Amino acid sequence: MAATPTGRDREATAERLLASSLRTSYDPSVEIDWEAPPVPGAYWLPPHRSSLYGTTLWQRMSEEQRVELTRHEVASAASAGVWFETILMQMLIRQYYDADPTSRHAQYALTEVADECRHSIMFGRLIEAMGCPVYRASRWDHALGRFLKTTATGAQMYAAILIAEEILDAFQREIMADESLQPLIRMVSRIHVVEEARHVRFAREELARQARAAGPVATAYARLLIGRAAYAIAGRLVHPDAYAAVGVPPAVGRAAARANPHWRATLRWSASRVHETLADLGLVAGPGRLLWARAGLI
Repeated sequence: MAATPTGRDREATAERLLASSLRTSYDPSVEIDWEAPPVPGAYWLPPHRSSLYGTTLWQRMSEEQRVELTRHEVASAASAGVWFETILMQMLIRQYYDADPTSRHAQYALTEVADECRHSIMFGRLIEAMGCPVYRASRWDHALGRFLKTTATGAQMYAAILIAEEILDAFQREIMADESLQPLIRMVSRIHVVEEARHVRFAREELARQARAAGPVATAYARLLIGRAAYAIAGRLVHPDAYAAVGVPPAVGRAAARANPHWRATLRWSASRVHETLADLGLVAGPGRLLWARAGLI
């Protein structure tokens, strides 16, 4: 049977992404100098992207505390990255289970899983190298992740993938270009940005196909689940316990961040591209849109 136009497009995209993977893939264990000491006084995150930047709490901190806060905020985001990439890998493998293993589309899905395995190891080593704890998901988000990895399909699956990838990508593109930051986080960000560009392309094109094919009931359910995923991902960026590292009670730090106009602007900035994509596809509406707003993403 001849391939449909959609099938031909899907295979052509996968063929290009497989070729790109051969040209630019990295092994973080080799590419990154994990033994290099941190640069004294250098931030781990642009200060204006810290969740407490501009608040009274920030003004009261010493320069050392501000640097320390960004170190733990990066560790929190890396912990969230491992959490979501573990979910993503399981969703892709579950989809591959029913796929044609001779198709380039299925083969690229496996290639992406291989990339994410290396990324998860890289984030784990980053947390270890920074000397920070692993900031784990809450009981509710852990349960949501288990639900997503087991049930998410179609538009809801690819939208959740895209939200996590594009929000982190926004931060990392800025980090890798900022020569004042710690070399370690700049290198980690550069590797992740290069390889995630392929993942974003794969997810964007597949999401558009899945959204066009979904009926009204499936679309309404996807909007709600996507909104809940966006809420969880935004909330996972900075774990409340990260504030304790600089002497701020977690509940106080979290409340200050939520009320901080600078942090809310950063959240909207990080989600602007993916929100526009999903809104254009009709996937941000109804109760799901309220969850986007509650997360501070719109």
